[in-house]
Amino acid sequence: MINRVVLVGRLTRDPEMRYTQSGIAVTRFTLACDRPFTGQDGKREADFIDCVVWRKQAENVAQYLKKGSMAGVDGRLQISSYEGQDGQRRYRAEVVADSVRFLEPRGASAQRDTAPTGDVFGGGESSGSGWGAAASSTSSQSSNQSSNQSSNKGFEADPFSGGGKIDLSDDDLPF
Repeated sequence: MINRVVLVGRLTRDPEMRYTQSGIAVTRFTLACDRPFTGQDGKREADFIDCVVWRKQAENVAQYLKKGSMAGVDGRLQISSYEGQDGQRRYRAEVVADSVRFLEPRGASAQRDTAPTGDVFGGGESSGSGWGAAASSTSSQSSNQSSNQSSNKGFEADPFSGGGKIDLSDDDLPF
């Protein structure tokens, strides 16, 4: 028998972490996963899937993911039941995650929220280094290229360059 679920989606709210009485971390979150088709009105719909993760992964999810973060979940579907406040038996379907993958770099959802449209780096020109710093002049690019070339000694000649020509005869081919 197989019970396997693989999901990729965005968190609909910040994860909620708690500890059991025995001190085990458990985190709950909901993933919004787009459906591969549009509805009758032409709009794309999504499914909102409850997930739960345990132990160290639970602590990592609570610490590093937040509303809007893209995540991949690999786990199993579990149906549990409980008695509601009105005395009725209620059922709950959730994915118990064996593995949660963070599919965006740290802070990407914050940059996505604050970045003006059209600006990939979320801040235009920057004096610092890293993702926010765009190369502003061709002289800095050429100096970086020359320093990279000098640090790659022994790799100056590309063995696969030949002006696009490869010297092969029919006898060299295995087919």
